[in-house]
Amino acid sequence: MDYNNYIVQNPDVMSSHLFWDIDLSRFDMEKNKRLIVERIFMMGNKSEIRNIIQFYGLETIKKEIVKAGNLDKKTLNWVSIFLKIPKSKFTCFIRKQSTAVYWNF
Repeated sequence: MDYNNYIVQNPDVMSSHLFWDIDLSRFDMEKNKRLIVERIFMMGNKSEIRNIIQFYGLETIKKEIVKAGNLDKKTLNWVSIFLKIPKSKFTCFIRKQSTAVYWNF
């Protein structure tokens, strides 16, 4: 599938405001799946989440979101419940657990 051509023809799949820092004309949607999934789940709305699930498929979404390194706590909890994946499987959860906290302010 030509992902970039698909996005040009179907701009509702992902909003350009979520990717303001990226040149979308040179953006490879196959190579950057994790970035796309992470940003849409963190900052997108319901229709964008629905569209990206239809675009990539639920199994691909699950595989990529688990590897995401920067999900905030609220998104992590919601995605964990929504996709029925334990939080302990997420890279961002494991990484945060292993980070030592020296000062508790």
